[in-house]
Amino acid sequence: MNIVIENEYEDEISIPYEKIAHDVIGAAIDYVSCPYECEVNLLLTDNETIHQINKEQRDIDRPTDVLSFPMAEYEAPADFSKIEEDPMAFDPESGEFLLGDIVISMDKVWEQAKAYGHSYEREYAFLIAHSMLHLFGYDHMEEEERKEMEEKQEEILTKTRYTRDERGLS
Repeated sequence: MNIVIENEYEDEISIPYEKIAHDVIGAAIDYVSCPYECEVNLLLTDNETIHQINKEQRDIDRPTDVLSFPMAEYEAPADFSKIEEDPMAFDPESGEFLLGDIVISMDKVWEQAKAYGHSYEREYAFLIAHSMLHLFGYDHMEEEERKEMEEKQEEILTKTRYTRDERGLS
């Protein structure tokens, strides 16, 4: 597993963000039984930058907490049966499956952790788990999809112990 973390957030990040990213990304890959070594790119930024990306990529004119940009298309979520047919799905040098990119607003991590009354670590881990499921083809446009995704997020967070009840407010 190769996780490329680019931290362009200008303020201090007071949590072990690299460790949390490795824990949650690894747990998500295991959770969906991905049969490949994977590469994920993670960009940590602020509200202003994620607002700009959200406007350019999704035509939504506001900041958001997390954006996911999957590299692969799935016939069904976490269905890896056709991935090898896509020559662009794998890094030609490393052979790793290119899952995609995650962009997180650290401003939103701090805001939402306070608003929801849980730790910064848990909020950050939640956003990564949520985004990883998007990278595996899950979505939450329909009510059933939303419920399934929420259940899977909680299972990943429980596995990594980044739960509401196990980590207090930072």
